[in-house]
Amino acid sequence: MSDALARTDWTHEHVTVNGVRLHYVAAGPRDGTPVVLLHGFPEFWYSWRRQIPALADAGYRVVAVDLRGYNVSEKPRGVAAYRVAELAADVAGLIDALADGAGHVIGHDWGGNVAWETAARHPETVESLVVMNAPHPGPLLRELKRPEQARRMWYTLLFQLPWLPERLFRADDFALVGRMFREAPVRPNAFTETDVRRYKQALARTGALTSALNYYRALGRGMVKQTVGESAGGATLSRTRIDQDTLVLWGLEDAALSPRLLDGIEQWVPNVRIQRLVDTSHWVQADAPGEVNAHCLEFLDGVTVA
Repeated sequence: MSDALARTDWTHEHVTVNGVRLHYVAAGPRDGTPVVLLHGFPEFWYSWRRQIPALADAGYRVVAVDLRGYNVSEKPRGVAAYRVAELAADVAGLIDALADGAGHVIGHDWGGNVAWETAARHPETVESLVVMNAPHPGPLLRELKRPEQARRMWYTLLFQLPWLPERLFRADDFALVGRMFREAPVRPNAFTETDVRRYKQALARTGALTSALNYYRALGRGMVKQTVGESAGGATLSRTRIDQDTLVLWGLEDAALSPRLLDGIEQWVPNVRIQRLVDTSHWVQADAPGEVNAHCLEFLDGVTVA
């Protein structure tokens, strides 16, 4: 595969929506139906390098965005700027800027969380959803009451602390990031040394690491406020029913997220299709790019945009 950063048929563009300037990589015909790709932590648009060509060749207008705070997108200061309501408004604004109607949204990890929230808070902008290893808030809040899932997500508590998580990530030239991408995947060479270096470089940009951690901090503070009966101000996850056609792709070897998070999802997402991917880690689109591309294309081709 050619170097994703050197592709001359992909354009690097910017748009200001919801008061923040976002960077994105676009490919495919400009009049194609938009497919917005939302990356997770601690990544950037580059995590979709194996999906962009397949979707663009199928005739979609593919937009892989750097979420606010990441890579070269604008980095608002303060934890409150990373509440899920703001993140969802970014995506809704981006879709409005790309097309007159709705678009398809594909998200992984935190990008999946934002995809759920965008569909819940701005349903008129989302035609369909593809979510990869990011649980719907309903099952997530249920499973967090179980010791197993709470134990798996211990790191989210660590991320609530000031300065210490930043210091841990920056230690030894972001060695922790290297371990995340080189040790967690199930399939050999899912990430090359070049891939890891680029993730480190993006996270090392001024303000990027703190911004990425603020996603967790904003959510954590919102949940605490909700627990004590105070207004969370748009920081908490919405348990709203999602009526859009939805495909969930789930790598079963995810160390942080139990497959139990798929149980009963139909209560909140009645039009859901689930594909469980064996021998696949949390990093599904890197571990199993061929399978992910095939599932996405089959699903999207079956959805008609109004």
